[in-house]
Amino acid sequence: MSSDAHLSDHFAETLSKMRSAGAHAMELAALRRRLEQLTEPGAGELPGNELEPLDDISRLVDLPEPDAEEARRVLDRTAVLKLNGGLGTSMGLTGPKSLLEIKPGKTFLDVIAMQVLSTREKYNARLPLILMNSAGTREPSLELLKKYPDLADDVIPADFLQGREPKITADGRPAAWPANPELEWCPPGHGDIYVALAVSGMLETLLAEGIRWCFVSNSDNLGALPDARIAAWLAKEDIPFAMETVLGTAADRKGGHLARRAGRIVLRESAQVPDGDDSFGDVAKWRFFNTNNIWFDLERLKALQDADPAAPLLPLIVNRKTVDPADAASTPVIQLETAMGAAIGSVEGARAIEIPRTRFAPVKTTDDLLVVRSDAYVLDDGGEMVPEFTTTPPVVSLSKEFYKLLPDFDARIPVAPSLKECTSLAVDGDVTFGKDVVVRGDVKITGPKTIADGEVL
Repeated sequence: MSSDAHLSDHFAETLSKMRSAGAHAMELAALRRRLEQLTEPGAGELPGNELEPLDDISRLVDLPEPDAEEARRVLDRTAVLKLNGGLGTSMGLTGPKSLLEIKPGKTFLDVIAMQVLSTREKYNARLPLILMNSAGTREPSLELLKKYPDLADDVIPADFLQGREPKITADGRPAAWPANPELEWCPPGHGDIYVALAVSGMLETLLAEGIRWCFVSNSDNLGALPDARIAAWLAKEDIPFAMETVLGTAADRKGGHLARRAGRIVLRESAQVPDGDDSFGDVAKWRFFNTNNIWFDLERLKALQDADPAAPLLPLIVNRKTVDPADAASTPVIQLETAMGAAIGSVEGARAIEIPRTRFAPVKTTDDLLVVRSDAYVLDDGGEMVPEFTTTPPVVSLSKEFYKLLPDFDARIPVAPSLKECTSLAVDGDVTFGKDVVVRGDVKITGPKTIADGEVL
């Protein structure tokens, strides 16, 4: 196509592969932009010396509680969208991570369904639940939601699929892997949500149904309940985009933080830090961290995309991997990605809001899983994970050799110990826990060892 003429032959080849797979014009426009960004000096990098710390921002605790009618009105025009494309491979899972059991008989998706149904009942609001699935998570996730027939919406579909694009070699050529051609493709990061909403027809459907705002979060973050205060704040102040942030701690050093660059708020992810730049881990300087709880105005998104099919403009993240993630000797590839929260840097009028930690409790590792399975959190009838600890959640560190993969974890900790009075738990080596074990304060255990039933540590 003539619009690709200015690109290198290799980039044009990548776009041609995407086009041959039936990609939508908006998906091609977004990939073309990422390929162009790759040619820019310092592609995908945000050096610390170009950034300034963010000043104080709005806080959820300062927002007023809307009256019942206002709350119903704004939530009635809000959709809850969960990023649900992950297969939990880092924990050794082969199915959707959201189908992992976190409390007896309850998976992430069960709890999400409970939360949405409870919020609908409380505010008498429509509040549709939508999943952004991958091909691997779609069928099992939708099957589980059949347990909740009241959740289904008569018009709005329960899900749409995230996009995919070719992995590329260092010179920009599409990677080839005849042994498993599926491995030649990758998701373009969760920044793909904006284009995927439009390409799937979901954006058009939501707008036609009078849904104006979208609240997006990861399916593994059970603290992310729909909040009427934030929805009313967006409506009252006509905010097109808002990111929920938490005050950073040492544990957030790998997450993305907010900063100012040339007067604008930007999001910097760890993959955007240049080699030799040690500024990223300074949580005292970069105080506000992204939770991936995002709110945006669908009408504004439609207007942006009418003007630019690849909107919103998102900075590039260059992810270097091998074409077969399980084979370190396979062809090195580049995955061109974007982060949905990075729209804060390009959407005029975007805001950030500080939230309490209770709205940010993601489960990324078996360390996190042990905390949510324990009595540190109690699941109430409305699907809320209620903290039982006094100040901060216990910090758990389990030996990766014996606990990283779920089957190994379950074999050694079939029943979670009591952690509500625990400050930290470090397990080094092969340790098996009996039933009714109680952990208090700061505890370190070195294996091999078996903790007897009922033991207090």
